Amino acid sequence: MTLSSSPAPGSAPVPAGTEPLLISDAGGVRTLTLNRPGAFNSFDLALKDALLTALSAAAASSSVRALVLTGAGRAFCAGQDLKEHQRLVKARDPRIATTVGEFYNVAISTITTMRKPVIAAVNGAAAGAGAAFAYACDLRVAAASASFSAAFAGVGLSADSGASFTLPRLVGAGRASRMMLLGERVDAAEALRIGLVDEVLPDDGLMIRVATLAAALADGPTSAYGWIKASLHHAATADLGSALEFEGRAQAELFAGADHLEAIAAFVDKRRPRFVGN
Repeated sequence: MTLSSSPAPGSAPVPAGTEPLLISDAGGVRTLTLNRPGAFNSFDLALKDALLTALSAAAASSSVRALVLTGAGRAFCAGQDLKEHQRLVKARDPRIATTVGEFYNVAISTITTMRKPVIAAVNGAAAGAGAAFAYACDLRVAAASASFSAAFAGVGLSADSGASFTLPRLVGAGRASRMMLLGERVDAAEALRIGLVDEVLPDDGLMIRVATLAAALADGPTSAYGWIKASLHHAATADLGSALEFEGRAQAELFAGADHLEAIAAFVDKRRPRFVGN
């Protein structure tokens, strides 16, 4: 739940309003914008509550077929708000001891288990838990000014928000150790080279590309995407036999689904399929 002290510059617009989280919908795509640009979108109590509620709502909504997570201003997310954290520590606030279990763990689990694609639009610096939220998403698209740092050790903490699980699977155990132990900052170009992100765009083209990508996913076979996500997460900690069994369960359910039947008909008719999400 750590914080970066110096996010890289970016060009994401700063939305109006004082809400800690902005929510917008367009054609089956829901965008959640962390909206504390003056604090580099770090997690305070208000943002934690708003984001956890919004993630749960997006996961449960059948009208949301793709989710985008991004930040306002120059940062994606700098992790825990250390100024608030210091005040809570001095006050011996009991929420210090529960924030990992009640917010970070729940939020990451919701992102990884929701049965629809989640895209991280990394518009600037992502540090500590902020970076881990990006790692947990299904796709990561970064602006040229984006950067990633595992800033946990720098404030005397260990990894949280699933970073010890997700980061090694993206970049390998050796690079993950280096990033976490040394607090190495990885810029967008290096992140693309090592497989930490899928694409890098000029700052002013990031959200245009993400909107196109999210719209394509929202028009796709949502149930199949959900099973693909579940299969990948299951196989990450399973043996081959268990993975095969899980894949069999997924296919058995999808064989009778409307989207599979539509895809077959579209293939025979030589047209594009019109998926309804199930």
